[in-house]
Amino acid sequence: ELKKGEQIASALMKAIEESQIAIIVFSEDYASSWWCLEELARIMECKKERDLMVFPLFYKVEPREVRTPRGSYRDAMMEHESKFGKDSKEVNRWKKALFNAGSLSGWHLKDG
Repeated sequence: ELKKGEQIASALMKAIEESQIAIIVFSEDYASSWWCLEELARIMECKKERDLMVFPLFYKVEPREVRTPRGSYRDAMMEHESKFGKDSKEVNRWKKALFNAGSLSGWHLKDG
């Protein structure tokens, strides 16, 4: 539970770490948000560290676009590379998280 006045970043990361399941909704603009990518990376780390159950939902985006950045995901990652550096720790961590999450079996919704 997020309480008013709490630091959202640390509270969200703590909530992720204490969760038993995570549902990730990948949309066309998801990868343009560095914060979404940070949350995703932490979710995937928790999956590896303590078997967090992760369920991806691909909304109007193909799983392969997430897995091997294409389309809007490629464009967003190129933006992040120009901002943080192509071989930066952050960008590499996000790419790995996108690949691993995009490789999971999930739901694919083509229209809303």
